[in-house]
Amino acid sequence: MGIVAGLDSSPDFTRIVVCDADTGAVLRQGYAAHPHAETGEGNARPSDVDPQAWLLSLGEAAGGGLLEGVQAIGVSAQQNAVVPLDAQGNTVRPAMVGGDKRAQVAAADLIDALGGREAWAQAVGSVPQAAQPVTKLRWLSRTEPENAQRTAVLMQAHDWLVWQLLGRPVRRTTDRGGASGTGYWSAAIGGYRPELVELALGHQVMLPEVIGPSDAAGTTPEGLLISAGTGETMAAAFGLGIGLGDAVVSLGASGSVMAVHPEALQDPSGMITALADATGMHLPVVTTLNAVRTLRGAAELLGLPDLESLSELAMKSTPGAHGLVLLPYLEGERTPHLPHTAGTLTGLRRESMKAEHFARASFEGMLCGLADALDVLRGRGVDVRRVFLLGPAAELPAVQAAAPALFGAQVVVPQPADYGAIGAARQAAWALGASQGMLDPRTPPAWQGPVAQVLEPGEDLAVGQAVRQQFVAVREQTYPGAFRL
Repeated sequence: MGIVAGLDSSPDFTRIVVCDADTGAVLRQGYAAHPHAETGEGNARPSDVDPQAWLLSLGEAAGGGLLEGVQAIGVSAQQNAVVPLDAQGNTVRPAMVGGDKRAQVAAADLIDALGGREAWAQAVGSVPQAAQPVTKLRWLSRTEPENAQRTAVLMQAHDWLVWQLLGRPVRRTTDRGGASGTGYWSAAIGGYRPELVELALGHQVMLPEVIGPSDAAGTTPEGLLISAGTGETMAAAFGLGIGLGDAVVSLGASGSVMAVHPEALQDPSGMITALADATGMHLPVVTTLNAVRTLRGAAELLGLPDLESLSELAMKSTPGAHGLVLLPYLEGERTPHLPHTAGTLTGLRRESMKAEHFARASFEGMLCGLADALDVLRGRGVDVRRVFLLGPAAELPAVQAAAPALFGAQVVVPQPADYGAIGAARQAAWALGASQGMLDPRTPPAWQGPVAQVLEPGEDLAVGQAVRQQFVAVREQTYPGAFRL
């Protein structure tokens, strides 16, 4: 079919990959950082960003003839960014991006306004968090009422970039994956809940048309097809090629677990966020607040320079860490819902009070917390036979030694790559093939899977499950009933 491009506009940079449309082989790449005028306090990212910065880095990343011969482009972009536009299509204020802590009070306010967490879970499959677009709208209406009143159109980052690439047409589009993260689109009914926009913002606005996974958003005057686009999470899942039976565990400072499922899950507890994917399926997600931050804290406490040193030390211990159990709730926790708690270390005996056992307990505590999140999905009927492990910490020997047995599944560690950009390119190939009648609009192109290590639980499974039970027993004793599947 020729060549296609995938564009990933993350919070910090734009990366573009150009791929063979038939195989997915990456032919060339481009990269450019966003020229943010503000840098926020310290090293924090800004909460407000002029979306023109995304276009500037896009232009720089595409320089040097990178897109020559490309027939279609897909766009992946950071989630939770809201671009409020006036009736003429101009930005009312800078885009509100990222995990915006300013909106924490607004989140609690919105939850109460609809009648509680369960009411939100039933309405849209998620409970408002500070980062979500619907919560940012509530903050805007309370803090900047004039800007809220001027807002006539709402777009997310990938919607806005697609619209700009197409020359700002009258028709504005999005995809179901991106829409599902807004807090005002329901994966269960497959449609917007405009009354929730009004509840948050104070009035109705225009929302982008949700088009199908293989549909084209349009064609540029030069004849370049632009696919629907999607959020980074959905694009990464699509780039990895995950399907039914697969879960993805992402190891950042916080952690997330998502899996492919054929239907939307409604979770009254609010632990599951019911997202849609980029293929027509669903992506239930469970988040933990404490993943790699647990390891960093342990390394600092032990006076170690980096996580590699912590891993090396942990490998000198044995499974179960001589009875040490760390409940890694250092920042409070979302799964289980313990927002005001702290971490707990138990099992201190003279023989267990060694640095290597504490190092091992930090890895096991982090992974058991993520296994709890996996169990939330399994408890709702989600099939998990294979776990993709993402993030730099996935390369650590202590993680790879413990994860398969603690998760009770085969673990796949893909080589580092921008799977968001690759997923966007795969979507572009799908839309291109469907438009030419060469691909079934219901079946995405079969691209090569990522190069990866495959780790099996093997003979360690029984030992791993004993460690897991040790963790669960301590968690239940410390916080009885906090974790209900």
